[in-house]
Amino acid sequence: MKYSKCFSILILVLLVSLLTPITAHADVAPPQEPPGTNIVPGTVPTQVRMVAETVTLTVLEKPSADYLGQAATEAVFTMRNLGTETETMEARFPLTFWNNEDNGLLQYPEIPDIRIQVDGKAVATHRIEVAYTPEQGIPYHPTPWAAFNVTFPPGRDVIVTVKYTTNGGDTKNGNNDDPYFPLRYILETGAGWNGTIGSADIIIKLPYEANLKNVLLNDPYGTPTTVKPTLVGNEVRWHFEDFEPTPADNIDVTLLKTSTWQTVLDKSEYLRSHPNDGEAWGQLGKAYKEIVLPAGNKGYPRVDPNLPVDPEGQEMYQLSIQAYEKAVTFLPKDALWHYGFADLFWRYLRFRDFDNSRDMPALVRAVKELRQSLALDPNNQDAKDTISWMSDLFPWAVSVTDNRYDYLVLTAIPTFPPATATPLPELSSTPEAVALPTLTAVPATEAALPAPTKTPSPGSPPVCGGAALLLPVLAGVLWLFSKRR
Repeated sequence: MKYSKCFSILILVLLVSLLTPITAHADVAPPQEPPGTNIVPGTVPTQVRMVAETVTLTVLEKPSADYLGQAATEAVFTMRNLGTETETMEARFPLTFWNNEDNGLLQYPEIPDIRIQVDGKAVATHRIEVAYTPEQGIPYHPTPWAAFNVTFPPGRDVIVTVKYTTNGGDTKNGNNDDPYFPLRYILETGAGWNGTIGSADIIIKLPYEANLKNVLLNDPYGTPTTVKPTLVGNEVRWHFEDFEPTPADNIDVTLLKTSTWQTVLDKSEYLRSHPNDGEAWGQLGKAYKEIVLPAGNKGYPRVDPNLPVDPEGQEMYQLSIQAYEKAVTFLPKDALWHYGFADLFWRYLRFRDFDNSRDMPALVRAVKELRQSLALDPNNQDAKDTISWMSDLFPWAVSVTDNRYDYLVLTAIPTFPPATATPLPELSSTPEAVALPTLTAVPATEAALPAPTKTPSPGSPPVCGGAALLLPVLAGVLWLFSKRR
């Protein structure tokens, strides 16, 4: 009797956990890599001030296969001894996380290729282990640093240059298909020098125009960057003057992988001279889809209503729709592009609290495209898996019985009818024009940052929450992807 009672309680707890609404979001980001930081003085008080610094991170077009993105980093520090005596010290630069963090997997990757110059001449570095101590607080555990000797004569500027590679996103942990990678730079370590920092310019250079589609400043899972950057041509710039750096000044930005955005640019350029190429339109639609609605648990959906508003994400979602419409118009008998179009809407619906009047058009269109895909290719396993998933979550919209599909939402009034549903318009033989990105520079614009948001509000039960998600997923439904979808 005792065991039976305990078993009943266990079953009850399990059922409650399954039926409790949850908001499902994609995984935040790949494991962090150690960020660049300002150089740190020795352990004794100093009269040396950091008069100016310019840090340039040049994003590589083709990063190593081990990383989602990389940047060649050069930090130039102008140092001035404000005292009357010459100071010789062992300055330091952290080789791993300066505050003894890890990359999220209890690992401590290190910067592999640091090179330091003083007044244009290379200086030797040696590895030490030391705990960095905040201005107010206890020392952290010892971590590895690159130490170098430098002399600061009174009243004369000394230029210290540090060069290394900043890595963003380790691909060795199953993150190779993440479309984003982070870059960070820590300014607060510069507080160890005398007085304030006179000025600081942090510049990220991209291989193409920088805009709010490929530069993600409001990543809700990153560390909020409170200082507004300016986008100028292919650069993202931060400028500070006469400041005592704090954690609020640290730079944290999320960028699209260069290969991902380059695909958008290349396909857009090609389509200007080949506007009737359905295959290219499909590839452009897929590229936009992977940006705003990444596959699997990578990145996060930029059209998720539970996250801060992202106008550029919403725009790219619409551009993906328009590109797919052209693909299936010019290639009406291509089952894969019909499936890819349906997959766009289905990814969109998975991260939303389903609302009849708002989301019914997307569901109707997804079902239409799936029906067309299966009519052209009854063996399309991706389409079959998606239909099965839909039937579990929306049995009033799609029914699957013994491999027979009933598209209820298309053929009859469903059991759960929409309040004011308006289906998307039928495809036209002459699709509307799609705005294609260009490589032309734009005037400097200040990118407004939202209020720091780290934890999205849960909202009401989404399509992929609670029992609706766990029961069918535990039953073995897999989200499969093909090369062209």
